[in-house]
Amino acid sequence: MTNDKSSIKLRWQFGIIAGIFLAIFATYPQFKMWYLQGDEWQGHYAYNDIDEVAYAAYLKALIDGRPRKNDPYTGLDDTNEKPQPESLFSIQFAAPYTIAIPAGLLGIPATWAMTIAGVLAGFLTAFACFWVIGMLTKDSLFAMMGSLVVLCGGALAAGEGAIGEILETGFSYPYFPFLRRYIPAVPFPVFFALIGTVWLFVKSEDLHFKILWVFVSSVCFSFLVFSYFYIWTTAAAWLFSLAVIWLLVRPKDWLKDFQGFIALGIACFIPLVFYALMLSNRVATMDNVQLLVYTRELDLWRFPQYISIIVLFILIIGLVTKLIEIKSHSAIFAFSFAVVPFVLFNQQVITGRSLQPIHYQVFIGNYVAGLALIVSLGLLFRDQITNSSVLTKTILSVLAVIAIVWGFVECHYTVRVLDDANVLRDKGMPLANRLTELAKEDEIPYQQTIFSLTNIQADDSPTVAPQNVLWARHQHVFAGLSWQESKERYYQFLYYQNLDEVWLESRLRNGDFVSMIALFGWGRHTNRLSSQSKPLTYGEIKQEATRYKNYIQNYSKKEATNPKLSYLVYPKNRKIDFTNLDKWYERYEREEIGIYILYRLRLKD
Repeated sequence: MTNDKSSIKLRWQFGIIAGIFLAIFATYPQFKMWYLQGDEWQGHYAYNDIDEVAYAAYLKALIDGRPRKNDPYTGLDDTNEKPQPESLFSIQFAAPYTIAIPAGLLGIPATWAMTIAGVLAGFLTAFACFWVIGMLTKDSLFAMMGSLVVLCGGALAAGEGAIGEILETGFSYPYFPFLRRYIPAVPFPVFFALIGTVWLFVKSEDLHFKILWVFVSSVCFSFLVFSYFYIWTTAAAWLFSLAVIWLLVRPKDWLKDFQGFIALGIACFIPLVFYALMLSNRVATMDNVQLLVYTRELDLWRFPQYISIIVLFILIIGLVTKLIEIKSHSAIFAFSFAVVPFVLFNQQVITGRSLQPIHYQVFIGNYVAGLALIVSLGLLFRDQITNSSVLTKTILSVLAVIAIVWGFVECHYTVRVLDDANVLRDKGMPLANRLTELAKEDEIPYQQTIFSLTNIQADDSPTVAPQNVLWARHQHVFAGLSWQESKERYYQFLYYQNLDEVWLESRLRNGDFVSMIALFGWGRHTNRLSSQSKPLTYGEIKQEATRYKNYIQNYSKKEATNPKLSYLVYPKNRKIDFTNLDKWYERYEREEIGIYILYRLRLKD
């Protein structure tokens, strides 16, 4: 029978070992870029998720001293004369400021800040996970193994990552989901710190220490609230589940216990008030961009839930065999972890709202399910684990090695998916350096607009150069443009390449991903992000092509100056018809920089 009164001093070197391996995995994409580029490396960071460009662009803006409500893709920042609404990025400000403030003080550019943040996040997350598992299971070697299994097996627990390509059932993506920078990477160790401080709160018998841990827990929760929606809502779901299970399992002490839970609940509610105020001032298009769905349908077919079912069976076996005491603190925590995935994927039955549940599956619910599995096994086999026999140590060491090997397997399969994109981004650094040099001529350089014809370069440009861009794939996730304005930016992008409505209709009919997300949003090309996703109809495609035709037929100086272009960038190996661009702009001071051609643009009279 388990006994929560026993204590053990954790051997921190095991947590450091786990942290070092996760730091290595966090650096793997960068190592891969250095290997591929060799002596030709230009100084860029390797991204491990295509969405990182938007986060990196916002981070650079903060490092450069721009306000919290900024839009790096359009150069439209919050001012007294033109106040900007809240965006997804300005509301989730805690994580980027955690990086931007020291980076600004130390003179570290956004490229290196992204790399360093990933390494530190990997190390601290593994260490915090080790700490939590160690406190619950009271064995350092098991905690090290468990943290490696939880974090290296995160993609596997989501039914994603390398396993798809290995079994030939899917695509090798994403790479270590929790290491996407800067979210969820930066708040991830804080999530485990929250679990650990709540554990210390419920275990403490001293009132002063209880108050202390309630305060620290609320600080952790507040940081999560203003860092990443999917993590703080998971934290809230876990706290709620913990409180309910506690009441059911320990009803005799409910008043004593619930005084502390109520205090913690009040402390955690305070930041939500400010969060709600900021959310009420959000940009009008934010709900559409985030693909908010109104539904009350059950969602029971997710990998983290499958793991939770296994965990519940393990815990029931432990209770029946009396190897686990249901009233023990550790057992209650294990049950609360197991319940969380069901709450996350089915809360819409009560709230009526579902917001891209794939993010719960990939970025947090899978890790909570993995934590539940490790803790429940630790409780079931606690006697064998704590006897420290040679056989036990050997088994735990082998499992740790297997987890590490699988981590390298994940890296090998999932990082190579973005190899070409990362090499292309790095080859664009000489261009970025030249644009940075030219920006010194402008009083407000981020209000100068680049017309870039390479999607990857345009998306990446605000991270490495001060200017904004005419159009990029992640432009509409910020608050600078309405949805219609964002679409018109894409119309301009096509018009200046002398592409007509026939071309656009053909591309949409053939499933062109770029045109689809630019004109219909991220939710129409796949049901991965939205359960109510519907394929485009021929009628919708025809209607959109007609709108574009009308737009280019009525194109005037008003459109040509909104925005006013300052630079043209395109690959040297592409032949492009600039007839339409030349109607409105004069191209001059041509430069060949690396793999790109750069023109300066001057509006014609």
